[in-house]
Amino acid sequence: MRVLIVESDPGLGQIWCNHIRRLGADVGLLRSQSSAVEALQEAVYDVLILDLDLTLGSAMAVADYASYRRPDCKVIFVTSNSFFSDGTIFNYMANAAALIPLATKPEDMAALVEHHGR
Repeated sequence: MRVLIVESDPGLGQIWCNHIRRLGADVGLLRSQSSAVEALQEAVYDVLILDLDLTLGSAMAVADYASYRRPDCKVIFVTSNSFFSDGTIFNYMANAAALIPLATKPEDMAALVEHHGR
């Protein structure tokens, strides 16, 4: 299973990365829209973990590009706000698999990745 994490906070992203690697996944960690789009151009990913509050670019643009370039890639959105708490993100992004709070435990994140990455 190949996983790409796009997270503004490198420390938090590394924690997620470590937990997901324990599942035997090949995991990449990036911080920006441009690097994420480049990675999606070059490789196939099963799961994309995407910080909706991305500081270096637009998370929605990354998700939109992934739905076009890698339509089988499931996107797990992570956010610290409640803007999409009503579930509307699933109406906007066909590849959305989950929307979870930023404070989700890393082991729960890994379990979600394992579920959607099968």
